[in-house]
Amino acid sequence: MAVSSFRSDGLNQPELTFGQKLASLNWMLVLLITMIAGIGFLMLFSAANGDVYPWAVRHAIRYGVCLMVMVTIAMVDIRFWIRSAYIGYVLVLALLLLVEIMGEIGMGAQRWIDLGVVQLQPSELMKIALVLALARFFHGVSYEEVGNPLTLLVPLLLIALPAVLVLRQPDLGTALMMLAGSGAIFFLAGVRIWKFMLVIAAGLAAVPIAWQFLRGYQKQRILTFLDPESDPLGSGYHILQSKIALGSGGMFGKGFLKGSQSHLNFLPEKQTDFIFTMLAEEFGMVGGLAMLGLYVLTIAYGFAIAIRCRSQFGRLVAMGVTTTLFLYLFINVAMVMGLIPVVGVPLPLISYGGTAMLTMMIGLGLLLGVSIHRDVRIARSGVDEE
Repeated sequence: MAVSSFRSDGLNQPELTFGQKLASLNWMLVLLITMIAGIGFLMLFSAANGDVYPWAVRHAIRYGVCLMVMVTIAMVDIRFWIRSAYIGYVLVLALLLLVEIMGEIGMGAQRWIDLGVVQLQPSELMKIALVLALARFFHGVSYEEVGNPLTLLVPLLLIALPAVLVLRQPDLGTALMMLAGSGAIFFLAGVRIWKFMLVIAAGLAAVPIAWQFLRGYQKQRILTFLDPESDPLGSGYHILQSKIALGSGGMFGKGFLKGSQSHLNFLPEKQTDFIFTMLAEEFGMVGGLAMLGLYVLTIAYGFAIAIRCRSQFGRLVAMGVTTTLFLYLFINVAMVMGLIPVVGVPLPLISYGGTAMLTMMIGLGLLLGVSIHRDVRIARSGVDEE
């Protein structure tokens, strides 16, 4: 890659011009992201029975805005993000605290802040803020220090604070997703396997105790997962209708705008949590696998970017964002298939929802930024390496 200039502080770190950064942008990844969002537009158009209102047009506008945000974030020097990682974490944590004080209540949960123009869900933003904060921390410690259990107290605290606040909303699905994503970063940073086994064993041992603290609807979701036909018109209705729709799609589906379960309103939350079910009903297993293939390619690009990055911070950010995308995808698809209990996790870039799209596009912007600045070396202090 051509070098335009060198930093005036004497460190031989090349400064890329805006044109060079734009040329280095992974346009194939941008195309994959746009194709996935385009599928979301089509499915939301179908969910409204062939009308762009109320969901599809808003989805398109949000994607257009978020696309500009994503590219802007990608253009920013990676050294800015490592310096700002803790600041961003504190700001999002403050928003979570604000939810406790003045959060909007919807569907029995207090998760949103009303900003007038939009409603913001800080727990979604925390998924990316936590990736940045953990990547910043582990970038600053050596492999030997990671092996010291006392070193892990700080990152564990970084996880525990937002997890407790999210559980209070209550949002068990998001809290578990944050824990899983953070665990992946711990593993990639070099935390020993036996420590994970110890935590898993302790978690399994604590299940009987944790069960007592679950809310009634959370217990019911688990029981329904184990036996959905025990309450087919109540708590088991969602998953049973989802399975019927998935099965009725067959190999090639019923055709666009022709899904009976969704268009006759048997399928609940078809524009959000169960949008994959509607897609599989209309386009069949072939259509579902094709969409999953786009996600797999996107995730593969994420792993490739992480492997090629020279800095530990960049590698961990890229892997953290890619893992977050994978968790969104896996949890949503497994949920609508009845493989895990139903939780409120949207299908990224396809389900209707502003904060979830913004969160994922911010993360993808960071991923693209890591790709552009993959050769930038960063010292443990968070500044340039000589």
